[in-house]
Amino acid sequence: MKRRHFLNSFAGAGVATLAAGVPLTAAPKMKITRVRYYQSAGDAAQRKSSVPGLFNQSTNVVVVETDAGLSGIGEGGTKDTIEQCAAAIIGMDPFRTEQIWQILYRGYFYPAGREKLHAIGALDTALWDIKGKALGVPVYRLLGGPTREHIECYATGYPSRGTLKETARACVEAGYRAFRIGPADGDPWDRFEMIQRTFEHCKEVREGVGRDGAWAIDFHTRLDMADAVRLAQLVEPLGPYFVEDLVRSENPAVYRTLRGQVKVPIAVGEQFGARWDINELIEGHLIDYARVAIPNVGGITEFMKIAALCETHYIGLIPHFTGPISEAALVHACASFSGPVLMEMLPHATGPMPHLPRCFDFRDGKLWPNERPGLGVDFDDSKLTELTVVSEYAAPMPLYRRPDGSFTNW
Repeated sequence: MKRRHFLNSFAGAGVATLAAGVPLTAAPKMKITRVRYYQSAGDAAQRKSSVPGLFNQSTNVVVVETDAGLSGIGEGGTKDTIEQCAAAIIGMDPFRTEQIWQILYRGYFYPAGREKLHAIGALDTALWDIKGKALGVPVYRLLGGPTREHIECYATGYPSRGTLKETARACVEAGYRAFRIGPADGDPWDRFEMIQRTFEHCKEVREGVGRDGAWAIDFHTRLDMADAVRLAQLVEPLGPYFVEDLVRSENPAVYRTLRGQVKVPIAVGEQFGARWDINELIEGHLIDYARVAIPNVGGITEFMKIAALCETHYIGLIPHFTGPISEAALVHACASFSGPVLMEMLPHATGPMPHLPRCFDFRDGKLWPNERPGLGVDFDDSKLTELTVVSEYAAPMPLYRRPDGSFTNW
């Protein structure tokens, strides 16, 4: 049977909305009854191609259902990680997002790795969607309310207009805050030739955008330390908005050395998971922008904690693009953050999709918060293939609680 997951009005429950200026009454009591998992069109296409998909960048869709008739939508994970995590939350109160997050992250004794965090993030995002729908408000109102009218974006993969200079100019004229490029391509990737060629590209882009800070470059962790320092020093006079992922991400402490050798704004974090991956960089003022994203960090619950760390240390947010539902979730999270924000956008992914007749609101190169309850995303599951359904509780590790009922490790 075809289902479309929209807001249930709960008129009989007397749920008032903040948007109308009326105090909220209690949300209806509910429990999680079922989790459905669907294969996205992008994931299906990758599996059919000769190029393997990035399973830790999954755009598959998760739907969490409740006994109150409300459902929430999220995005990410894999079939096996979703099945394990979903089984552990059957029967729980979807409003207890913090406790659910702690159990999913710590409940199997080993803290979740980055791939499993992707699944936790998908489920957590869906739970926040349920919260907003149950209370009749957009999620950003539950996170403190909006701090900005819109969210500026930079473009990755802006359609070519001929030369790099012409493409960069067209990008900023379309309303994007910045145009981003990567290092020059080559196989073999000769370090001396590619650094010089990349620098020439940067000069061309800088001339095209025509103003300070309207361009950026991602090193893609491709450069060795000495070459990353050299290229960062070369582009410094061109005034980039940020330089991203200068070196490999396995050892964040390397930025203690690198930071003293470059003066360009540094953005790092798209390959990271929960806050313990990036807290050293933030607390040491070793970066200027955190590139962490939803669902990779573990969803909205964990993203807001990282955002609080960033605010404490005057670090901005430049989230990595992951998928359309997660981009919609990031609009809510970033709309309530008081520091600087710049979101990545793929111009080819700004239009409606068959399974998402309504998702994020993008126009004039910017993302706009809206008043739709929850995430504001509509999902037509008839357009996707259902991969699995979880409706039975299963948690092989015993759960231990302190006398006050809070969760502690096994």
